[in-house]
Amino acid sequence: MTLEEKHSNQIRMDVAACLEWHSLPKKFYSSDLFYQADLKRIWHQNWLFVGLSCEIPEPGDYFTLKVGDDPLIVIRDDDNLIKAFHNICRHRGTMLCNELAGSLKQIVCPYHQWVYNKTGKLLSCKGMQKEINSKNLGLLPIATEDLAGLIYLNLAEQPKDFNQARTKMEQMLRPQGINRSRIAKAVNYNVKANWKLIWENNRECYHCNINHPQYIKANYDHYNNDDTPDRLTAKIKAKSKQSEENWGEQGLEITHQNSGMSIFPSSGNDGWFSINRTLLSDGYVSETMDGKQVAPLMGDYKDNSVGTLRLRSVPNMWCHASCDHTVLSRLIPIDKTTTEVRVIWLVDEKAEEGKDYELEKLIPFWQLTSEQDWNLCESAQLGINSSAYQPGPYSRNKEYNVERFVRWYLKEL
Repeated sequence: MTLEEKHSNQIRMDVAACLEWHSLPKKFYSSDLFYQADLKRIWHQNWLFVGLSCEIPEPGDYFTLKVGDDPLIVIRDDDNLIKAFHNICRHRGTMLCNELAGSLKQIVCPYHQWVYNKTGKLLSCKGMQKEINSKNLGLLPIATEDLAGLIYLNLAEQPKDFNQARTKMEQMLRPQGINRSRIAKAVNYNVKANWKLIWENNRECYHCNINHPQYIKANYDHYNNDDTPDRLTAKIKAKSKQSEENWGEQGLEITHQNSGMSIFPSSGNDGWFSINRTLLSDGYVSETMDGKQVAPLMGDYKDNSVGTLRLRSVPNMWCHASCDHTVLSRLIPIDKTTTEVRVIWLVDEKAEEGKDYELEKLIPFWQLTSEQDWNLCESAQLGINSSAYQPGPYSRNKEYNVERFVRWYLKEL
């Protein structure tokens, strides 16, 4: 039996031993075996959100990132199409672009000056023998999709079908105008926690009442079926009916009309993504500190009473979009107990800082909420590292989506 077969058998036995409605054993959050398995079976097989089309508006504009040991480059070509490649030279493997972002006419290897165009074709390899077949030495392409301004990549040799995601999400995303936006602010956090702990935190609001004083003022999903008062249920129902009429005039649809979080993720080919539009609390038209609109309306919106549009896709993105701004969080694992989270604030492409919006009013709501979560995730990782840690039970009333995430994860493994 090979070492890889032994590892696969060990993972299979560990997965089978996981209890339903319980947190995962320690090794899933802290072992090299499971970190490598996560990279191979999840991060290299699923669609990953990597960035935004507005980050590379002109031909030659690019950005780079790294997934595990794989450096990647995303670039706009001369036909205005977004392409992605492994960011390594086909000569001896040198990383081609070392900057996080930039603009270039050609991709030139800094080592031996091999030259590629924006479609990955090898243009020049001076010093090599004449009989070399340059047609077979272009940059290695990666499957790429532009979903209404959101760029997704898939590193698998045979990527999963993206059409279901496009069909179900694009129509709801279009009015937000993400493809007609600009980045107002982006912050990269190195969170000292396994990426799964960050998702588990995201998939429940059991912790919200104590830890997110700003968030709970703006939203209803910190309530669940065990603690939603009848008067609140009636209120949400009445507001939903009114919103259906108002939003219908803008061609929008309310798709989550209850307290508690929408169900996600699910099994099946379309279980890795979800999108819904839902209500904000009374007095809130935007997820800001005082609930007021703080920037020009985005996209196709005609007024600010559009609730909040929420999108999520495992393994690495969630998004909260208000009438005037959009906030996205992108996860990339750095190692078994560290995750880079990039939080991005978007506004309309014509909005000018200092004139149309102020960062001091735009970012605090999600900056505070995000950083509160990162602290909780880091504390969870420290506790799980303890020799005394044992998997604990989930609340069926409040942690149903954590259980769904764990089931999705174990199935992917």
